[in-house]
Amino acid sequence: MSQAAEHSAIEDIQGIAFGVCMAAVGIHILTFMGFVAGQTAGVAALISYTTGMSFSLAYFLISLPFMLLAYKRMGHEFALKTLLCVTLLSLTTAILPQWISFQRIDPAFAAILYGSLFGIAALAVVRHGGSFGGISVLWLWLQDRSGFPAGYAQLLFDLVLFAVAALIIPLNLLLWSFLGAAIFNLFLAINHRRDRYIAT
Repeated sequence: MSQAAEHSAIEDIQGIAFGVCMAAVGIHILTFMGFVAGQTAGVAALISYTTGMSFSLAYFLISLPFMLLAYKRMGHEFALKTLLCVTLLSLTTAILPQWISFQRIDPAFAAILYGSLFGIAALAVVRHGGSFGGISVLWLWLQDRSGFPAGYAQLLFDLVLFAVAALIIPLNLLLWSFLGAAIFNLFLAINHRRDRYIAT
């Protein structure tokens, strides 16, 4: 198999910009519908729903403490790109309601759409050396320190998160949220294969 070429700066810029835009639209749909998601986005959504704090501020504040872990585990370039992605996503999410508004979205389609948008957004920024950061970095650090698989830690956290969400949002919204989360994870499982991706 040929060696993957490194992306140029302009390729990184367009890839990260695309990922941020797709994630912001996905979050706009998520919060419009009152859904929750897994990991950092889910925590930020629940904080927003229960306290009135904006999603964008909650997401940014939750993500910040994990930047040091990102630096220690993945290096300065990954940490800087992740900080850039988190910052841009927070800003874009705050501004987006001024650019796009919804009247109605069918819940099933909204779940499919936000799950797909989250998936393609995450894939885009990861392929350009960054991430949307947050709590997932903690699971990777835990895996390094204890050997406990990051995937299991993430799954356990999401189970607890959705259990808490069941006390806050109606059951029908919770079920649609599960559908969106399943689509997101399936999208990544099918497409996030470094052995199939060659940058040109």
